[in-house]
Amino acid sequence: MAFKDKPYLFLLLFLHLTSLFCVPSLSLTDTQVLLTLKNSLSDSSSLANWVDSTPPCNEKAANWNGVICNKGTVWGLQLENMGLTGNIDINILKELKDLRSISLMNNMLEGPMPELNKIGALKSVYLSNNKFSGEIPADAFDGMSSLKKVYLSQNGFTGPIPSSLARSSKLVELGLDGNKFDGQIPDFNQNFQVFNVSNNALDGSIPPSLSRLSPTSFSGNKGLCGAPLTESCNSPSPSPSPSPIPSPIAASPVASVVAVAAIIFAVFFVLRKKQREESSIEDPVPSNLQKKSGIRESLETPSPSSTEAVVGGGGKKCETTKLSFVRDDREKFDLQDLLRASAEILGSGSFGSSYKAALCGGATMVVKRFKQMNNVGKEEFQEHMRRLGRLRHPNLLPLVAYYYRKEEKLLIADFVQKGSLAVHLHGYQAMGQPSLDWPTRLKIIKGVAKGLAYLYKELPSLISPHGHLKSSNVLLNESLDPLMNDYGLIPVINQESAQELMVAYKSPESIHTGRITKKTDVWGFGILILEIMTGKFPANFLQQGKKSDVDLASWVHAVLGNSTPGESRNEVFDKDMRDTRNGEGEMMKLLKIGLACSEVEVEKRLDLKEAVERIEEIKERDPDEDFYSSYASDADFDVRSSRGKSDDFTFS
Repeated sequence: MAFKDKPYLFLLLFLHLTSLFCVPSLSLTDTQVLLTLKNSLSDSSSLANWVDSTPPCNEKAANWNGVICNKGTVWGLQLENMGLTGNIDINILKELKDLRSISLMNNMLEGPMPELNKIGALKSVYLSNNKFSGEIPADAFDGMSSLKKVYLSQNGFTGPIPSSLARSSKLVELGLDGNKFDGQIPDFNQNFQVFNVSNNALDGSIPPSLSRLSPTSFSGNKGLCGAPLTESCNSPSPSPSPSPIPSPIAASPVASVVAVAAIIFAVFFVLRKKQREESSIEDPVPSNLQKKSGIRESLETPSPSSTEAVVGGGGKKCETTKLSFVRDDREKFDLQDLLRASAEILGSGSFGSSYKAALCGGATMVVKRFKQMNNVGKEEFQEHMRRLGRLRHPNLLPLVAYYYRKEEKLLIADFVQKGSLAVHLHGYQAMGQPSLDWPTRLKIIKGVAKGLAYLYKELPSLISPHGHLKSSNVLLNESLDPLMNDYGLIPVINQESAQELMVAYKSPESIHTGRITKKTDVWGFGILILEIMTGKFPANFLQQGKKSDVDLASWVHAVLGNSTPGESRNEVFDKDMRDTRNGEGEMMKLLKIGLACSEVEVEKRLDLKEAVERIEEIKERDPDEDFYSSYASDADFDVRSSRGKSDDFTFS
């Protein structure tokens, strides 16, 4: 071979050797990534519908529990109150190129702070109410240039607050309360909307940039001093000196209150223009998010000295900010009283954010913001609110007042201290609460039944008088009596939003025929009974309207139809249900009622009156009878129902 041909040989050899080392990178699909994540968790029964036969997202909605989708890809993970344990595989999560929000709140995850900066595009991080511990590296948040919200509250983090948080220029919400952080607070220069470092072991002077925040943001740190706290910092000079001239805020308690109120007032009424500049996808505030904050809703910016909002350059006035009360037996307050109140973000449901506001007079209210009611006229909306305000029942959370504005509405009710039934069923361990025993669960079901019967009687014109019955919309008072919430809203909810968000529209009849019926609430009630008795998440609530035979009722049918009497007791009932007191037979009766209420075929489903009557007959104890043996032969509850065979469905 001639020498002149050797360069070509060298080139071919080089290309061959390069091909041996340059293996093309094969990107994992969203399905592969999330299934790998699921396998890394020790208890993932709440992720039962994460299966490779169905993609996590379609073009319009999510198919998997806890997944938030945008344009067919995974945009967020909202895995809250699921009892998750194990390790979060950040190396696999970084393969989700469009992931922008992650919430793992109210679980039992342990270990050090996950290396979230490997997912540099994250906008929101919610890790509150877990068992994370240890010191967070100073550079833990470096490289996360889009980061806006970080919540690490109620964990066991130690050491100094990571300085990289102070370098996150877009950060507007930060919750670090309830940890063991020590040392000084970094010199934050961000314009925070939410900031909370209370109940740690911090010391030193509060940075001047944070001096105008609420004192509650810093409470529970014995070593902190300086504004806005009343404890002044010691002068560095060893020699005696005259007392310094106090600042205007420190000099006058009245001025302090006015200043803080003005700040909250201004934040509450942020400009609509600013809202438009935010990302087109609204970042979901996780449920049960216990964070201190002002009430920050997107209404028009008002004049601080007026109760009317002025919009536009022409000075046109819009609706006044006066609240409309629907109950005459309540002490009146106005919107500015709410703005001055110490407030917390309680979380986000299907329709919008909720806030807890402690009024100066001692009352504590919940303010819920709804943006999906802008298709209903003012008179029609007001009349329906007055109608709901006339309802009186011990198992309904009463509406107290509302605020009307075309673009969005505020509904105001009393705060219920014990929280939702969902937390007591699925998050009680993370929240430090005891599990619910059998008598309490029976009492809750009977209370919900009575409340539903009352709604059917008082709202006969509504096809689905509740419309949004689920465990997170059942609150528990101090005596653990149920109070239903978010009822009677179908007439004022935008239809397109109702079909996407409300439980009624997840019913089999709505999925199959596109309509709801008078028995739709009965179906939701049946699923709720099964959830209470089994302790399982009803996966069909989170199917986003997708037809699926993999639901809680099918699972109960399968277990009872394929188990011996002794096995069914252990398999089907919640293992955390305490104190059955020889009530197994009555428990099985109630489970059958739940199955009869959740029948797929409307004609076979119990009507509400019969369901309530049967539930009222259930007792706490039945020492003389065994109802397990009668299950297979009971014609009213034949496992060979219209739902079909689901033997292969299990909660892992």
